[in-house]
Amino acid sequence: MVSSEYERRIAARFAGFDQDGNGWIDREDFSSAAKALLAEFGAAARSDKGQALYAGAEAFWQGMAGIADRDGDQRITRDEFVGGAVKRLRDNPERFAEIARPFLHAVLALADTGRATATVADTIRVLTVLGVSPQAAAAVAGALDTDGDGEVGEAEIVPAFARYFTVPE
Repeated sequence: MVSSEYERRIAARFAGFDQDGNGWIDREDFSSAAKALLAEFGAAARSDKGQALYAGAEAFWQGMAGIADRDGDQRITRDEFVGGAVKRLRDNPERFAEIARPFLHAVLALADTGRATATVADTIRVLTVLGVSPQAAAAVAGALDTDGDGEVGEAEIVPAFARYFTVPE
């Protein structure tokens, strides 16, 4: 049985996706996140990196909607998010990672150091733009840099992202 504590933690993560705070997650939330990241890193929407980020956001939205939008209204409510995460992803966080991978790959490319990684400082910027508090973003980014080289790569960020949304720490 899934604990109510687990459901509470998953529900708290809902706000990270609900960029406009209207009470549901929809395609516009993913587009807004992409737009905010492009602005933060000074990249144009029509650039290769901008197009990749929007395509990654769309793929992420489609994957999330496929998992959680039970009534097919193109909106994921908090209850649908909790139900989707708890019922479908808890036992398979790798599936969530694969849904998020195109977006996360594009985010890393946006902040690329030239080695398919982002600096810890840029990782903090990304997390902050996505609504994570600066203190939590600093702690998370530091923890992602497992080898202490000051950079975070896809191999570190994708599984960590999946764990954050599917594992009750």
